Amino acid sequence: MGALDDGQFDANVAETAIVRGGGGSGAMEIEDAVRILLIGLGENLEREGLRKTPLRVAKAFREGTRGYGQKVKDILQGALFPEAGFDHVTGQAGGTGGLVVVRDINLFSYCESCLLPFSIRCHIGYVTSGKRVVGLSKLSRVADIFAKRLQEPQRLADELSHALQNSFTPAGVSVILYCWHIQFPEVVKCDQIPWYPSESGIQGWLQTSVCSRTGVFKDKNSSFWEEFKLLLKFRGASFTLGNSRGTLAHAWCPSRSLDLPEGNGRISSLLVGAQSEMLAAVTSIIWSLGEDPFRKELVGTPARYVHWLMKFKKSILEMKNNGFLLHKTDPHESSNGHVHIADEMSTELNLPFCAQCEHHLLPFHGVVHVGYFYDGEKKAIDRPALQSMVQFFGCKLQVQERLTKQIAQEVDSVTGKGVMVVVEANHICMISRGIEKTGSSTATIAVTGKFSSDASAKALFLEAISRNAASGGFF
Repeated sequence: MGALDDGQFDANVAETAIVRGGGGSGAMEIEDAVRILLIGLGENLEREGLRKTPLRVAKAFREGTRGYGQKVKDILQGALFPEAGFDHVTGQAGGTGGLVVVRDINLFSYCESCLLPFSIRCHIGYVTSGKRVVGLSKLSRVADIFAKRLQEPQRLADELSHALQNSFTPAGVSVILYCWHIQFPEVVKCDQIPWYPSESGIQGWLQTSVCSRTGVFKDKNSSFWEEFKLLLKFRGASFTLGNSRGTLAHAWCPSRSLDLPEGNGRISSLLVGAQSEMLAAVTSIIWSLGEDPFRKELVGTPARYVHWLMKFKKSILEMKNNGFLLHKTDPHESSNGHVHIADEMSTELNLPFCAQCEHHLLPFHGVVHVGYFYDGEKKAIDRPALQSMVQFFGCKLQVQERLTKQIAQEVDSVTGKGVMVVVEANHICMISRGIEKTGSSTATIAVTGKFSSDASAKALFLEAISRNAASGGFF
C-alpha cells in the first residue's frame, strides 16, 4: 500500500516536530505556555476555576492534534475485503459494486489561522477497483487523522482524498466537506440570529464547502460525480463547484480580516510587553503540537490567537447601574424579542453572547433570556442596557453557571423586585474534544425575589421563551 504518511508540510520537519511534541515534555511545555497566557489576561492562576486550566488546555490541544502522530496505513492495513455477490463478473471501473458513499461524518479540526476549532460534516465516496472494498468505519477513522491537525478546509479535503487514493488504489475518490467557523466577538451584532447547529448548518457561523476529487470523479465522461452528488442530495445536502483555493483561507477564517500587523515572517513590534510573551507562548504551543510555526500559513497564527484571547481579558471596571437607561413601557408592547406582560413582568429574549470557557480556553456562545418585575413607576430596563450587561459579564473567562447568576444579580440590583435569567449555550469544549457531542447544548437558570417563590411567574416566563422558540425566534 502506498499510504500517505506525511503531514501537510515538509516531511522532515514534520517527523522532527512529531518527536518533539510526542511525549510528556510536550504537554508540560503547553501547560507552561497556558500559564503565561492566563497571566497576560490578568488572571490569578490560583483562582479555583483556573488551577487545572493549563492541564485541561494542554490535553485538549493534544487530543485535537493527535493526527500528527498517526498514519493511514495503520488504519487500513488488513481492512481491505473482496467484493461479494458476483462471480466472474466485471462491473463499473473494474469492480462489481460501483460507487460506495459514507455520508455525514461529523468532525472537528483546529483552524490553522487562529487555533480555534471548526466544525466539519464530511462525505466520502469511492469507486471500487480490483474487486476490493474497504471497511466502512475505516473511512471515518482516516478522515479523523487529517482533521486532528491544524487545518484549513481545502487542504483537509485534498489530504484526505489523496491519502485514500494512494492507500488502496480505488478507481477514484471524492470528498466533500461542509465547514463552519465561529464568528469573532467584534463582528457579532446584538440583533443577529443566535448560533445553533442544525441539520442544514450552524446559524450565524461562517460557512464554506469544498471538494477534492481523484480518478474517475474527475473524468468528464463519467457519471460518478453526478451520482455522488445525487446521493448527498437525498440527505438534503447540495454542492456546487466554485470556491477558489487561493482565496479560501483568507475568506474562511474571520481572524484574517482583522489586519493584524505582521510582515517578513515576524510579528510587528507594535505587540510588546505581556502580549509579546503571550505570542512566544503560543509559538511554543504550536511547536509542542508537532507543527512548524514558521510554515507560511502559521506565521501570523500566534498574533491572531492572542488577539482572540485579549477579547476576554479580565476587566478591572465595575458595572455602573446608574448609567443604564430606564424607560416607560406599554404593558402590551411587543417587539423583536421584547415582550411586556400586563402583570408588570417584562421579558427580553434572545440577547446573544460569546464567552470563553475558563476551564479549556474555548468559546461558548448562545442567548440570554431575562424576565423581571419592574418597580412601581412602571419602568423597564432598556434592551441595549441589558445587552451591555450580558456583554460585560460574557466577555471574560467564564463558566455558564456563574454567568447566569451574575446577570441575574445585576438586573436585580436595578429592579429590586425579582429576576429570572435563562442562558442557553453551545460549548465548543463539549463538541471539539473528549466526547465530541455535536448538537448538544446547555441551559442554566438563576432566580431572585418574586421568582423564587412564585411558581406561576416562572412558568409564565418559561412559556414566553417556549413560544418564541416555536415561532423561530431562537434555536
